[in-house]
Amino acid sequence: MAIDNFIPQIWSDRILKNLNAAHVFADRLNRDYEGEIRAHGDSVRINSIGRVTIRDYVKNGTILVPETLQGSDMVLEITQQKYFNFEIDDIDRWQQKPKLMDAATRETAWSMADEVDRYLAGVLQAGSTNNVTGAAGAVLTIGTGAGESSAYVTLVDAGVALSEQNVPTQGRWAVVPPWFEGMLLKDDRFVSYGTVANREDLKNGHIGRAAGFDIYVSNNVSSLGGLGVNYYIQTGVNEAATYAEQIDDTEAFRPEDTFSDALKGLHLYGAKVTRPYALAYIYGAEGA
Repeated sequence: MAIDNFIPQIWSDRILKNLNAAHVFADRLNRDYEGEIRAHGDSVRINSIGRVTIRDYVKNGTILVPETLQGSDMVLEITQQKYFNFEIDDIDRWQQKPKLMDAATRETAWSMADEVDRYLAGVLQAGSTNNVTGAAGAVLTIGTGAGESSAYVTLVDAGVALSEQNVPTQGRWAVVPPWFEGMLLKDDRFVSYGTVANREDLKNGHIGRAAGFDIYVSNNVSSLGGLGVNYYIQTGVNEAATYAEQIDDTEAFRPEDTFSDALKGLHLYGAKVTRPYALAYIYGAEGA
C-alpha cells in the first residue's frame, strides 16, 4: 500500500527539526522542562528560592540561626494546541513523493513556527517588568528625525534597565521588527561593529550585535493597534522564560474521497515567564 512509506514518526521528527530551524522567539527561551511535558493539559511545577542573606562575621563570634529560605513555585502548562492536515495526490506521489513531502514538512513547520512566535511575543511582553517607554508609559517615536529616539540609544537604555536588575550581560538578546532593523542600519554604531570575519553568519533571523545584545529580526514582534503602530520590542536573556512543545498524535491515513496519502498531527505547546526582571521591552513606534 502507498501508506506504507508514509511513516508518521519519520515525518513528525522532520517537522520538529524544521520547526526548530524556523523559530525566532522560541529560540530565545530555555527548554529546561520540555522533557517533562508529555501531552495537552500536562503541567510541570517549577520551584525556586529567594535570595540568601549575606551577613558580617566577627572572629570568635557567634552566628545567627540558619535562615529559612523563602520558596515560591509556578506552573508551566501546555495551553496551546494547533493541528495540521495535508494530503499528496497519488499522481504526484509516484512522480516526486520525497521532494513533495520535504516541501510539505518545511511549509508545515514554518506556519507552526509563525503561530508559536506570535504567541510567545505576547507572553514575553505581558511578563516584562523593566521597560523603556516615554513619560508615564507613553510610546517612544523611534527614528532619525528631530525629537525622535535613536534605535541604538533605546537598546542602550534597555541594557541599563536589565543591568540594574543584576541580569547577566552574557547571552542578552533583542528581537526587533524590520523597521527597527532599518533604523540600526542607518547608525554607524551598529553597521561598523567588528569585521566581516568576526560577524556571525546570518541564521534564524540573527543580524548581528548592538549595545550588548544579539539582534534578531521578526515580523511577529508584539504590537498594539495592528501591524505598523506601537511595538513592544523585546529584550532579555534565555533564563527569563521557559517553553515546551511537541508534535502529538501524528497519523497517516488514506482519505475516503480521494486517491491520496494524507498526514495529520497535533502541535502542543506552552510557555511561562519565570524571571520577569530579566526581560525588558522598548515600547516604540516607527518615526522618520
